[in-house]
Amino acid sequence: MSDALGPVNTGSLIREPEGMVASDCARGVHLSPPLSLYIRFVGLMRRRKVFHTCPLRTDPTNDGGTGLDYVLGFEQIDSTNVADVGGKGAHLGELSRIDGIRVPDGFCVTTDAFQRVVAKVPSIDAQLDLLSGVKPDDRAAIRTLSADIRRAVEGVALPDDLVAAISESLARFGEQASYAVRSSATAEDLPTASFAGQQDSYLNIVGLAAILLHVRRCWASLFTERAVTYRCRNGFDHRKVRMAVVVQRMVFPDAAGILFTADPVTSNRKITTVEAGWGLGDALVSGLVTGDVYTVRDDQVVTRAVATKPRFVQASPGGGTQDVPIEPQRQTQPALTDAQVVRLVQLGRRIEAHFGRPQDIEWCLVGDDFHIVQSRPITTLFPIPMTDDQDNHVYISVGHQQMMTDAMKPLGLSLWQLTTPRPMHEAGGRLFVDVAPVLATSAGRTRLLGTFGNADPLVRDALQTVLDRGFVRSLPDEGSGPASAGPASAGDAPAPIETDPAIVTQLIERSQASVATLRREIQGLSGPALLDFILADIAELKRILFDPRSSQVIMAGMGAAWWLNDHLEAWLGEKNAADALTQSVPHNVTSEMGLTLLDVADTIRPHADVVAFLRRVVDEGREGDGFLDELAGLPGGREVRDAIRGYLDDYGMRCAGEIDITRTRWSEQPATLVPTILGNIKNFEPGAGKRRFEQGRQESQRKEQELLTRLRALPDGEQKAEETKRMIDRVRAFAGYREYPKYGMVSRYFVYKQALLREADRLVKSGVLREKEDIYFLRLEELREVVRTNDVDAELIRERREAFRSYEALTPPRVLTSDGEAITGQYRRDDAPPGALAGLPVSAGTVEGRARVVMDMAQADLETGDILVTAYTDPSWTPLFVAAAGLVTEVGGLMTHGAVIAREYGLPAVVGVEQATRLIRDGQRIRVHGTDGYVEILG
Repeated sequence: MSDALGPVNTGSLIREPEGMVASDCARGVHLSPPLSLYIRFVGLMRRRKVFHTCPLRTDPTNDGGTGLDYVLGFEQIDSTNVADVGGKGAHLGELSRIDGIRVPDGFCVTTDAFQRVVAKVPSIDAQLDLLSGVKPDDRAAIRTLSADIRRAVEGVALPDDLVAAISESLARFGEQASYAVRSSATAEDLPTASFAGQQDSYLNIVGLAAILLHVRRCWASLFTERAVTYRCRNGFDHRKVRMAVVVQRMVFPDAAGILFTADPVTSNRKITTVEAGWGLGDALVSGLVTGDVYTVRDDQVVTRAVATKPRFVQASPGGGTQDVPIEPQRQTQPALTDAQVVRLVQLGRRIEAHFGRPQDIEWCLVGDDFHIVQSRPITTLFPIPMTDDQDNHVYISVGHQQMMTDAMKPLGLSLWQLTTPRPMHEAGGRLFVDVAPVLATSAGRTRLLGTFGNADPLVRDALQTVLDRGFVRSLPDEGSGPASAGPASAGDAPAPIETDPAIVTQLIERSQASVATLRREIQGLSGPALLDFILADIAELKRILFDPRSSQVIMAGMGAAWWLNDHLEAWLGEKNAADALTQSVPHNVTSEMGLTLLDVADTIRPHADVVAFLRRVVDEGREGDGFLDELAGLPGGREVRDAIRGYLDDYGMRCAGEIDITRTRWSEQPATLVPTILGNIKNFEPGAGKRRFEQGRQESQRKEQELLTRLRALPDGEQKAEETKRMIDRVRAFAGYREYPKYGMVSRYFVYKQALLREADRLVKSGVLREKEDIYFLRLEELREVVRTNDVDAELIRERREAFRSYEALTPPRVLTSDGEAITGQYRRDDAPPGALAGLPVSAGTVEGRARVVMDMAQADLETGDILVTAYTDPSWTPLFVAAAGLVTEVGGLMTHGAVIAREYGLPAVVGVEQATRLIRDGQRIRVHGTDGYVEILG
């Protein structure tokens, strides 16, 4: 088993004279008690003046209270004591309170002791100041500074009263007994960061002197290079993380290991996994041996894999541990019987019920008795949407369909849910649609699988897997759930519409007029009137967004494209013919956005001083829009400023993840666009935008004439050509409009956001909110109540900030069941060469070039001929497409925005390539097969 344990995961055991750096038996990734409980006890501790929010700059002349304040027995500890004893200590205290759970005796040296002692370390304040200024990637500086702090902490003298308190506790449990001395930090096992393996633990420590030494070593391990780097990267203040130390009686087990009360691979909450090996559990964690693995469902062992275990870790007579060989006949024997496995799982379920969430549990078996030495919630499990029933549910990720898989803040979630006509469920800061009612009927299954067969084969395959397992109970078609429970599909197609380009023009003008009215009417509104106005205006947003005429146009364009692809492949063997025919269609606001930025580059290109200034803006990491005003003082600067602001007037409401109203827009951070503008100046000649559009239009016309000529040579060729011509006219008239409704929606969102931030500013000035962005962690209806009452639940906002931070680290599944299982679909195909990365073909053609793996548009540095590789693209990425030769994404479907724009620009594109950003290295040469849907890595 592997994890992020620092030195121990190399497979070597790191010994010290009095003990060995251990791994707390077997660590996964984990967190502390439920977040809401954590937030409540933080407030309680502050009122009790136990939870210190002050930094590590305490008065060294103040010795605090007596030594009795510095040691707590497990029986004195529960989940409200995280501030006193850290996450690990609090969990052990809770475990010791559960009936039927055996926990080895012990005590905790509290964070007050740590704070008191470390405050006496010479120059600690200056050293922490230096450490706080170091960047996470400056390994040399971190190594030097952290080593200095560790040496100082290890060398500090302990106060007599603390020594006496530890000595008294040892006397209770046996002064000459063996103990595990384990670090327990206050920022350990939290929902936002596990800190697994970042601090040290020591096993088989005997005697007061050795215990005191290893207490200091645990404190010092708060400043190991790996721990400091981890805190830097996760945004934790070095001064606000304190260390307690767990001192626990050792048990010397026959077997030990890990129990996950939910499957750590699939996240299925009904599957329990047990890993077991001989002796202490460190052999498993260090990689010294592979353990036996059992899976259990409904108190039945459903799978077992008994490993060969040639070695195990045991206590050394002189202290510490050692690994020794196992006699051959025992190496292949199971460490546990099936009955023991089931009994262990039952104990695990009892612990899970106590903590209220799935657990990662460390256990030891002595004789026939199980001892629990640690339990922590599992942070890697994606949350399950809340329901009030016990039915089976099947959830499809909305984010994968919207090309926005990042976590969303509560304000963004609530506005999106108010916008969409379909019921959506929240989990992990994402939205899901429950399609179980649709899958329950034969008609619904056929429609849904057909939809995703075209749009996202991975979702289709995952849904088929769910159906094959019998997870969804079948219902008769009559009287079944509404068809609207699933995504839109061709089966929902509205009535036909005539091929009239004027319809698109009218729809766009109507949307523009509606947004203009909104801007005019919202001016001057504040307080409850503003929130009432926005909530009422959402009805107008939905009226425009879901206008039946708009849906007719979109479906007509999609239907024409599907018709062309199907018929031209059948008649001419031409794959994905519609891709070439939809280049440079009119009224595509997203593709126009990318080409217009080329025009902005044309305005800037002649002015060398402006170009140099914009390069400095990028190099200095400038933020905000202040640099635009500075342009006015440069030759040509006013013209450039006006060109950029004109672009922002049209497209400044866009940004990455734009369906979340809380995301920073280009108008709020114009510097985001500067790297792309500079790339356009470098990579293109003047007039490239207009030339690019005209070239696409001519290529489409050339392809049209070629296809019609070939069709006329076939039997019934005139009729086939006539039908095809009608569909080509139809797709070119309507395909561009596909992008406009979202543009209109995002335009409206930005008007709402600007007004809400003005209101938030008022709330900050009146002392209701601490900062404007607090409103992002309130749902729109909650914000309305805050504005009405001028009162806010600050604890709720803090809780949601912490929850959002934990959600950011999660990867949402495409399909999730109510058992918590993330179903991963597969591409069922054999037409790709060995080693190729399979995906969904969305824009025809083949291209070879340098892969540029880009995760942040602002950091992109594409040159002509590069292939853009990223997790997902939404319309905000379109300006990069003009420089790219091809596109590869991890997320996407046939009609998602990246696919639509790739076709319009004529870029070969493959989407839905699992782990593309990990499997393809930046700078590698790759070949994208946009017609057949796979990517080859050439070297």
